[in-house]
Amino acid sequence: MDAAPLLRLRWRLRGAWLWPSFIVLTLVDAVIVHDLPLSGDTGLSLVGAWLFSSVLTLLGIAFLSGVLGRVVRRLRPDMPRIVARNYAGAFITVAVSCALLAGGLVHHATVLADRAALREAVARAVEFIGVHAPPAYQQNLRMLVTFEVESRMIYRSCVPDPAGTRQYCVIVNLARPFGHGVAYSGAEPNSVLSQGTS
Repeated sequence: MDAAPLLRLRWRLRGAWLWPSFIVLTLVDAVIVHDLPLSGDTGLSLVGAWLFSSVLTLLGIAFLSGVLGRVVRRLRPDMPRIVARNYAGAFITVAVSCALLAGGLVHHATVLADRAALREAVARAVEFIGVHAPPAYQQNLRMLVTFEVESRMIYRSCVPDPAGTRQYCVIVNLARPFGHGVAYSGAEPNSVLSQGTS
């Protein structure tokens, strides 16, 4: 009996890691990209994150698995070409997952710092408006809208009057001490200011 078909089957079974690892790891990647975004303060939806990670992984497999497969075959000349390429593709899926996790963790510190700065800016604005604004605006503090002018430094917060026709706005400068870092900034709504910076 010829052992070649059995040998090929054994290699195929041992080398069939690419697509199982692709399915599992792209689902893991979707959670990583959703919870630990690579940029911005909010992640993609789970479906969007899965599509992003799947396309990224497929591109890596398409462009790198052939090269890495040749490297594997140099280390293991007895390994069939298709199995070596399969191993290389599985390695790429792991590498993409590790890269997404590392990038998300590095950026997560920035996200946390941005959120902490925004919370402090809002707290300062609420304190100032609660003391200095006319009573009509003080009653509407739950409608406060804050716009980031300069990252982690300068914010502009506005609160509308009960009728929604006028705004009371303040500039918050986090570089200055708490008691001196907030000043009145007119009645122009943040929506106008944000259009001017887009």
